[in-house]
Amino acid sequence: MYQLLRSSLLLNAQCWDADSKRSYQDLFDKLDTNNDGKVDVAELRAGLKSMGVFRQGAAQKIVSSGDRNQDGSLDFSEFTRYLKEHEKKLRLTFKSLDRNNDGRIDASEIQQSLAELGMDISRQDALKVLQSMDIDGTMMVDWNEWREHFLFYPGHNLEEIIHFWKHSSVLDIGDSLTIPDEFTEEEKSSGNWWKQLSAGAVAGAISRTGTAPLDRMKVFMQVHSSKSNTISLVGGFKQMIKEGGPSSLWRGNGINVLKIAPETAIKFMAYEQYKKLLSTEGQKIETHKRFMAGSMAGATAQTAIYPMEVLKTRLTLRKTGQFSGVFDCAKQILRKEGVKAFYKGYIPNLLGIIPYAGIDLAVYESLKNSWLSHHPKDSANPGILVLLGCATISSTCGQLASYPLALVRTRMQAQASLDSSDQPAMSSLVKRIIAQEGFFGLYRGILPNFMKVIPAVSISYVVYEYMKTGLGISK
Repeated sequence: MYQLLRSSLLLNAQCWDADSKRSYQDLFDKLDTNNDGKVDVAELRAGLKSMGVFRQGAAQKIVSSGDRNQDGSLDFSEFTRYLKEHEKKLRLTFKSLDRNNDGRIDASEIQQSLAELGMDISRQDALKVLQSMDIDGTMMVDWNEWREHFLFYPGHNLEEIIHFWKHSSVLDIGDSLTIPDEFTEEEKSSGNWWKQLSAGAVAGAISRTGTAPLDRMKVFMQVHSSKSNTISLVGGFKQMIKEGGPSSLWRGNGINVLKIAPETAIKFMAYEQYKKLLSTEGQKIETHKRFMAGSMAGATAQTAIYPMEVLKTRLTLRKTGQFSGVFDCAKQILRKEGVKAFYKGYIPNLLGIIPYAGIDLAVYESLKNSWLSHHPKDSANPGILVLLGCATISSTCGQLASYPLALVRTRMQAQASLDSSDQPAMSSLVKRIIAQEGFFGLYRGILPNFMKVIPAVSISYVVYEYMKTGLGISK
C-alpha cells in the first residue's frame, strides 16, 4: 500500500528527467490544488501526505529553500529550479555510494560507505536500509528509485541521509531512566538539540499530568497496601477523593513536572561528557560504551535531582493541609529530619537504573528488528503504531525488572519521617516485605503503574510530534 500511494502521483509525472519540463508541470499542477499558480507549505504538505512521502518539517524546508522572492510559496519556475538543483545534489550522493559504478547500490556498498564515516552496521541493517528504498524487489537501488525516495526529502548529502535513516524518539512515562537521545554535530551547531529537548520536556509534562492520578495511586498502594490492608484501584480512588476532593488526585504532580527540565539538561550534558571519556577521539562509540555512558548520565542526573524525588513522594502522600506547598514541605523535612532525609531510598533508586534502561533498550530493539525481519517489503522505519507498540512492551518489561527496587525506594522515602530505629536499611526492608507479604508484596501498585504506560507513551509521542512541528524541527 505504501509503495502504491507513493508511486501514484510520481508515476503520473512520467520520467523524472531533469530536462523534461512537462513532468515537472504535471506534478506542479497536482500540488497546486487551488490553481493560483503557486504551491504553498499547506498544499505541499497535503500533496506529500497523499503521495505517502510525508516527512516532518519537509514541506516548510523545501518552500524556504526554493522561495527566491520570499512570498511564502513556490511558483512554477521556483519549483522547477529547486527540483533540478536538488536532483543534481542527490545524483552526486548516489554516485558516491555506487562504489563499482554499475548504476545500482547494494547492501555491501551501503556498509562500506557508512564504515568510512565511522558507522559500522551489520549486513542485516544495511539490507533494511536498502528495503526502505527498493521498489521493484531486486534488493538493489537504481538512480530512479533513489531519486523517487529522496526527491522530497530536504537533505541531500550522505550525512543528512544517514540522519534520516537513524530512528530516535523521546518517550516519557514518568520514570526517566532511559538512555538520552543523541544529536548530530549539525543539530548541535544549529541549535536544534535544545528544541528537541524542549519538545521532549513539554511532552513529558503533559504526559505526566494526564496520568498523574494513576501515578498517585501507584505510590499510595506501594506505601499503604498490605495483606492486612488491601487497597483496590476503585477503593483507593474513592478514599483519595473523599479525603481531599477530585483535585487531590494530582497531588505531587507539580514537583514531578518541575523536575523534568533539570533532569533532562543534566542527563544530556553528562551523557556527552561520559561518551568523550569512554570513546577514542575520532571513532564511533561502541554500543556497550554508549549504554554505560547513558547509565552513568542517568545516575548523575538522579543524584542531582534526588531531593525533588523525595519531595514528590511526600507531596503525593500528604494529607489535606499537611503542607502549604513545595517549599513548606522542604522546610519541614529539613527542620524535623535533617539533610539526610532528602536522600532516603537513593541506593535502590540508583540500582534500578541499570535493569530498567538495559531491558527497555534491549527489548525495544529486539521487537523492532523482529517486526522488520517479518515484513521485508516495508520501510526500515516500521511506522508510528509499531514503534509505539515496541516502546510500550519494552517499557513494561523494564518496569517489571526494576519495580521491586522502585517500591523499596518509595517506602524508604515515605518512612524517612519515622524514628531512626524504625527506618530499616534496603536489605532489611526487602526481607521484611517478603516475610510479611510474600514475594508479590514487592509488586504492590503495579496495576496502576501498567495502566499508565500506554496512555503515557501515546500522549508523550503525540505531543512531542506537535511540539517539533511548532518549533520548526525537521527530523
